[in-house]
Amino acid sequence: MSLLRWSFLSIIGILLIFVALANRDMVALRLVPDEYSALFPMPRPVELPLFLVIFAGIVLGLLIGFIWEWMRERRHRREVTVSRREIAKLESEIGRLKKEQNKDSDDILALLE
Repeated sequence: MSLLRWSFLSIIGILLIFVALANRDMVALRLVPDEYSALFPMPRPVELPLFLVIFAGIVLGLLIGFIWEWMRERRHRREVTVSRREIAKLESEIGRLKKEQNKDSDDILALLE
């Protein structure tokens, strides 16, 4: 399984290197379009290689997806926490009841002797 995983990661790495080599041209990255630059004065555009913009977009998309999924699963995590607390409370009550039962049974056995 490890060999399969490493070969898959190697192929992905080689493909990413090919994408980076094929997209080395510099592009201007702007926050607002040129038509709206008079309304919203922003700093001048940043010149970056295209592959960095592509990879940054992929990473940003992954981060947004992870955060979205984490927020969506919040309800399930809360239910698990509440269930664990209830289980711990019930287990402690069971332990207390067993101790009381053992103490009561000892008194009865003592009376019988």
